[in-house]
Amino acid sequence: MTDANAFDAVLDAIRFTADGLVPAIAQAEGSGEILMMAWMNRDAVVETLTTGRVCYWSRSRGGLWRKGETSGQVQRLKDFRVDCDGDTLLLVVEQDGVACHTGRRSCFYRAWRDGTLEVIQEVETDPSVLYGHQGHSHG
Repeated sequence: MTDANAFDAVLDAIRFTADGLVPAIAQAEGSGEILMMAWMNRDAVVETLTTGRVCYWSRSRGGLWRKGETSGQVQRLKDFRVDCDGDTLLLVVEQDGVACHTGRRSCFYRAWRDGTLEVIQEVETDPSVLYGHQGHSHG
């Protein structure tokens, strides 16, 4: 199913911003843990649905960002959901390794505790192992 017209219905249901983007939340299959939030454009949506490998739009790089192509921490799509307003996507994924460029399972590793932000998840994988020494950030 690679014909772009096959995706018209889902693309019509999504309310992209003026920049052509929509926020996408990645949630771990099974545990329901929220792993990260990133942006998708139409091409990223179509590629994700076509290949089953999650692809985002990197605002910093100005191009498609195939999750895991640099780090090996691939996300495989298990379910693709559009919210009631069509302005946010929920991607239920099978995550290889860690989702966050800091080497933590989730990007949401800081929590408000007793008047301060506390780190509640430790680094699982050294980011220099994931990305070499180039540095990396979400789009």
